[in-house]
Amino acid sequence: MIAYIEGPITFKDPTYVVVDVGGIGYEVKISLSTYSNLKDSSSTRLHTHLHIKEDAHTLYGFSDIKEKKLFLHLISISGVGPSTGLMILSSLSAQEIKQAIVYEDVNTIQKVKGVGAKTAQRIILELKDKMKKELGDENVNLAPKSHNTVREEALTALITLGINKAAAEKSVERILKNSSEQISLEELIKLALKSA
Repeated sequence: MIAYIEGPITFKDPTYVVVDVGGIGYEVKISLSTYSNLKDSSSTRLHTHLHIKEDAHTLYGFSDIKEKKLFLHLISISGVGPSTGLMILSSLSAQEIKQAIVYEDVNTIQKVKGVGAKTAQRIILELKDKMKKELGDENVNLAPKSHNTVREEALTALITLGINKAAAEKSVERILKNSSEQISLEELIKLALKSA
């Protein structure tokens, strides 16, 4: 297996790069976060995964070893191929993915193009324990329900109650920005109803 690839970048695109290694140009598929890290680089070292299918040998590259590890976790799930894994890593940061899995936030994962409800649930079910351990190892503060989930649920409730979507979003954002500690869903809805 090819563990990493290092050399000058001869072509760069948001979806792939070509790395020159000893006169041979290797096309390496990348995520948007890797692309962001490589934007100003003329050479690179990418941690790689070689995916072999009957009709293709595709090299996937990551600027960060943790991103590669997360990619390998994702593609170990039935129904998640390398393209979907890369799409997830391009749509959400590694931290967002891990937190969505740990907090069983199906909606966040399902928002990724090509990921349905069943696949999102399978990702959560199969990776939850691994992600909890990894987040614990990284000494990340595992806050209860993230602002993002509370925000989405509050917006849905407010719109259902007949509040204009734009007004609801504006007041929810303002309340979340001004609340330093974790705010409950009920409290957020009450405050938003008073100000909307």
